[in-house]
Amino acid sequence: MAQIAATKANLAAAKKSLELATLGFELMDRKKNILVREMMSLVDDAAKIRIEVNECYENAYRFLRLVNTTLGFCESFAHTVPIDTSLSMDFKSVMGVEIPVISSENQPLMPYFGLISSNDYLDKAYVYFNEAKLKTVRLAEIECDVYRLADAIKTTRKRANALNNIMIPKFNADIKAISEALDEKEREDFTRLKVIKSRKEAEKDR
Repeated sequence: MAQIAATKANLAAAKKSLELATLGFELMDRKKNILVREMMSLVDDAAKIRIEVNECYENAYRFLRLVNTTLGFCESFAHTVPIDTSLSMDFKSVMGVEIPVISSENQPLMPYFGLISSNDYLDKAYVYFNEAKLKTVRLAEIECDVYRLADAIKTTRKRANALNNIMIPKFNADIKAISEALDEKEREDFTRLKVIKSRKEAEKDR
């Protein structure tokens, strides 16, 4: 590693760099903590919604089996329900991290299949599948957010560690080396001046 010239300008520059590196580490550490809190909150939400999604699908398939038992296979009923194209995605920023916001219009449930040819089991299966769809959208959004936040936390932690373990010790070492070199130079200059002064006084006494 090339040594830095022991000058007051380099000492001031090293101190300024240390100040910026310390501030950068504090900001990175604060950002990491905020992202971790945000991610842990989403992880808790995801766990709850995952349970709700599983329950919705269990109920939906339970009633679907009853529909198949009472009405036969209901593929014709499925074709009467239009394809949902209401999904949309936007983004929001959390400490500079862009995370998606997925939304789906909660459209009113319509009796797309005839009342005479259907029964209550089909209605309940339809309701539960629709609820499962909405909760699955929410779960997908949260899990995507958690993935992005976890990736950002990893990157932020690496940068904070680099500042704390590499850059800050380096600047401290540079400041120490330059300060010691300047102190040594001042002592040498002081000694040299004393010698010169002593010689001049001796010459006057001759």
